[in-house]
Amino acid sequence: MKTPQVSAAIRQQILRAREASLVLANLDNLQKNKILHDLAQALRENTAEILAENARDMTEADKMRERGELSSSACKRVLLNEAKIEQMAKNCESVSALPDPSGKIVQATRLDEGLELYRVSCPIGVILVIFESRPDVVIQISALAIKSGNAVILKGGKEAQNSNRVLSGIIRKTLALSNYAPEDSVSLVESRDEVAELVKMSAELDLIIPRGSNELVQHIQKNAQVPVLGHADGICHVFLDEAADAEKSMEVALDAKLDYPAVCNAVETLLVHKNFPDKWLGELLWKMQEAGVELRVCAETKKRLQTFPELKLKNAAEEDWKTEYIDLIIAVKSVQSAEDAVQHINHFGSKHTDTIVSENAELAEWFMNTVDAAGVFWNASTRFADGFRYGLGAEVGVSTGKIHARGPVGLEGLVIYKYKLYGNGHGVGRYSDGKRDLLHENIAL
Repeated sequence: MKTPQVSAAIRQQILRAREASLVLANLDNLQKNKILHDLAQALRENTAEILAENARDMTEADKMRERGELSSSACKRVLLNEAKIEQMAKNCESVSALPDPSGKIVQATRLDEGLELYRVSCPIGVILVIFESRPDVVIQISALAIKSGNAVILKGGKEAQNSNRVLSGIIRKTLALSNYAPEDSVSLVESRDEVAELVKMSAELDLIIPRGSNELVQHIQKNAQVPVLGHADGICHVFLDEAADAEKSMEVALDAKLDYPAVCNAVETLLVHKNFPDKWLGELLWKMQEAGVELRVCAETKKRLQTFPELKLKNAAEEDWKTEYIDLIIAVKSVQSAEDAVQHINHFGSKHTDTIVSENAELAEWFMNTVDAAGVFWNASTRFADGFRYGLGAEVGVSTGKIHARGPVGLEGLVIYKYKLYGNGHGVGRYSDGKRDLLHENIAL
């Protein structure tokens, strides 16, 4: 295979990141935590500068929205304020409080007397993270990368480039002032051409994490010559079972749609059992409509809601069942049974997060076992599918694949492992032809 042509500047940037990763991998936990606390303080001290740069981005983002180049939801995600900056600082502190994921003995085996094998967690190495809109991702990713001992190269969208620059600059300055962590542990690229070069650098990069639109993720997955961790869609479902509680149904469904519609863990399709009370369904959809949600319903659901003339119901098309709106729109479908609901989810879902509302514990457990998704919930909003809420400190993204990490990916998803074998002049020859058996005894951790 022909080696891709890579510019000298990109080559140097990634080589510096590789060198930095080797230093980071050997920092102790106290050193990494000190960097994170210093970064939290630096964010607070530079709030005015961050907001000024973000204001420049918002001006351009609004123009992009008016030209149809940026959705309203993406435009909103660019915005920073004092509360969000404080949350970024707290994220750094919460990540620092987590156990160090690197250097943990995962498994230990005595192969023979004086010959012991240990599986030990270690950083992945150099990670490229590509994201859109949200500049706070710069801090989330960097905090997790520093704590796990990985170097990270960040590529944000042009709609937030000034915010990304100032935030990455603060991180790099904090690293440089630490005197033990290279500032190239975190770096920024800005052009699509640079990304096109990076995604083909299989010998230099260890992992790519794309966060953004379906188009972005699919493009990276198609063109990358490096392992990719992420998800293309967030088509999440809430299933209201016939044994659902009215209050829980209302709380879960409304929260899943209205708490933050413009994110991947917001519900996009509401599945309703045929025996779920029509009155409850009408009241639920009325509250959604009052909040500005557009209702796209199947023919059966429309028939069920004839006694609610105040509801503005649009006919759902086949395309609605496989659409991630990330907006104030919801598709509603009536189903004959829980089996039908699961069949729909497994066919149309994106394997992100799905939930059942029911008082039938046995059915709920069956649902959670049968739905093929990274997160399956019972009587809880899909919005809980989040690294911070899971107690991971933050997340680098959500994986719907079935590799080493699945669901919200925090620190544990940013380490892999190596095998360490401690011997005393042992050779394989002594165990050949039945001369001596290997013990394979577990060593208590």
